[in-house]
Amino acid sequence: MSSTRRRTRTIIVTAALAALAIVIPTAVAVASPTHSTRDHGNSPKPTIVLVHGAWADGSSWAPVATQLQRRGYPVLVEPNPLRGLGSDTAYLSAYLQQHTSGPVILVGHSYGGAVVTNAALSDPDVKALVYVDAFVPDQGDTILGLLGGGGDPNALFDFVAYPGAPAGDVDLYIKTALFPNLFAGGLPAPISAELAAAQRPITLSALTEPSVTAAWKTLPSWYLVGTNDQILPPAVQLSMAQRAHSQIVQVRAPHLAMLTKPDAVTDLIVTAARATT
Repeated sequence: MSSTRRRTRTIIVTAALAALAIVIPTAVAVASPTHSTRDHGNSPKPTIVLVHGAWADGSSWAPVATQLQRRGYPVLVEPNPLRGLGSDTAYLSAYLQQHTSGPVILVGHSYGGAVVTNAALSDPDVKALVYVDAFVPDQGDTILGLLGGGGDPNALFDFVAYPGAPAGDVDLYIKTALFPNLFAGGLPAPISAELAAAQRPITLSALTEPSVTAAWKTLPSWYLVGTNDQILPPAVQLSMAQRAHSQIVQVRAPHLAMLTKPDAVTDLIVTAARATT
């Protein structure tokens, strides 16, 4: 190797190491705060795993994730695929087993509640469940069944075929005109319009696939009921929460409570974390 090539390689390696020296401490500071990683006594603070629901993505948890990190909790936001209850459950189970260590608090919003209910027992490190305007199915329940199966889906959804879909399956998008009041109530019009444009669809089959496991029968749970929810009726939320023997708080919030009432959602998660670790 010529001296010029050796000098060039040295410069590149040195620059790369310098970049890593800048990036790595920053990442560690966010993921693992050094001054407040313990809750009561000597118990390590659990990792909070946040699972979004249909027609949303991980950014819907941003205000809550920020507050939890400020309180010293490690936080992960799982990218829920929204492809089917069984496959979404398998994805979360693999995510927990390979991407977390130590105690975990699982938090689900809306359809994400069904996913955490089915996945929680796959990892013995999961200590509690927190539901936010969420579905809490028992074995054999489906999302549409819990909603009572009423209403005309053609009036609510746009149907979009997707490659490789099983016969009769489609992606469901909430109609843009309905999205702001129905799904994103309580948010400023520009934000709700942005969320409507960026909504992630869920498959029809995910809403009709029976639940297999009811982790709430084994694990303690907490539930935030959004009393202004226009997607998942508050009475249905309350019924599921009571069946699961959850610790219940009722908040004057629409379906996206983690965006409109992040303080209340964060407080409930911290309550669950402190009670179980």
